[in-house]
Amino acid sequence: MKKKIIFIFVILILIGGSFGSGYFFGQAQKICPFCKPESVNFSLFWEAWATLQDNFVNPEKMDVQKMIYGAISGMVNSLGDPYTVFLSPDETEKFNNDVQGTFEGIGAEVGIKKGQLTIIAPLEGTPAQNAGLRAGDKILKINDKLTSDLTIDEAVDLMRGKKGTSVTLTIYRDEWTQSKEIKIVRDVIEVPSLKWELKDNKIAYIKLYQFSGKASSDFSQAAVQILASQADRIILDLRNNPGGYLEVAQNIAGWFLKNGDTVLIEDLGKENKQETYKAEGNSKLLPYPVVILINQGSASASEILAGALKDDRGIKLIGETSFGKGSVQELNSLTGGSSLKITIAKWLTPNGNLIAEKGLEPDVKVEMTDADFESGKDPQLDKAVEIIKGF
Repeated sequence: MKKKIIFIFVILILIGGSFGSGYFFGQAQKICPFCKPESVNFSLFWEAWATLQDNFVNPEKMDVQKMIYGAISGMVNSLGDPYTVFLSPDETEKFNNDVQGTFEGIGAEVGIKKGQLTIIAPLEGTPAQNAGLRAGDKILKINDKLTSDLTIDEAVDLMRGKKGTSVTLTIYRDEWTQSKEIKIVRDVIEVPSLKWELKDNKIAYIKLYQFSGKASSDFSQAAVQILASQADRIILDLRNNPGGYLEVAQNIAGWFLKNGDTVLIEDLGKENKQETYKAEGNSKLLPYPVVILINQGSASASEILAGALKDDRGIKLIGETSFGKGSVQELNSLTGGSSLKITIAKWLTPNGNLIAEKGLEPDVKVEMTDADFESGKDPQLDKAVEIIKGF
């Protein structure tokens, strides 16, 4: 079973799975016949394994399963890609719960940007949002641990926890003169996929929080309601939306684009091989004028949808430069409930623009200041309403 994931949030990773059979196989045969190249020699690995078993001062502390997990972890981490990860059965279950929208923690999506652990988006109605965290905040410490010394999975592990427990994050924001400690009490996180409302009786305002497993059906219900309403134009708000399933982004794009329009080009990095994803839908929202709101918390699936609508329909993007995720992960289910999430491709917008590390630039740049947040003002949304009224 494979699912393509473009979700910026990296789940707590403990290495697990079905490597045990490889251990026994390797004992007998040093050369790996199914590896590429076939001449890969594992003699050094087994030599180190045997030397540890023979010489380690505390043999009672040698947990074979943990040693195997650690070996796989080292192999995966050596690739230098924070989004290619091995998930144990427990962590596979946690990951699936996350993309369905329910888990325990602080409710913030995180990733690595320019080598720094960064808040991609505080999720709607969560402790992270209520504590004042914002997209782009840099996490310097988690409790007393420097994040520069942590992998993403270790950082997420420290931030996760049972409802009612607390974690203290040391945060730096570009407009601050010094970092601040923010204490957050964890809770059960139940993130909605979207909400929508009518503004000025004519504007359908759709706030899409994430491209979770239920977002397609939720969007379909909202679209039916919009079609039956007085709305004749749409504001699509993708701010602080960290992504989700590629198939969900493709499905939602099908409401706004002509059947067969390009949604995404995947560059598979092998002999210039590319795969094109097309819109497959009813196109019932195609006649509606649309503007899209983005910010630095708009990532992966959000960037795919926004990029497709911009390139295919010339829809204006309003707000701030998006995150720039730019890669697609595929979730491969393995024996025993474990899984391997692998970066399989970089993606491009229909016009061939690479988004990795750059993000989408807004057509109309509008920034949010500290004063705007504190006063509850939303100049980005105000500008979107102003522009859509002119259509």
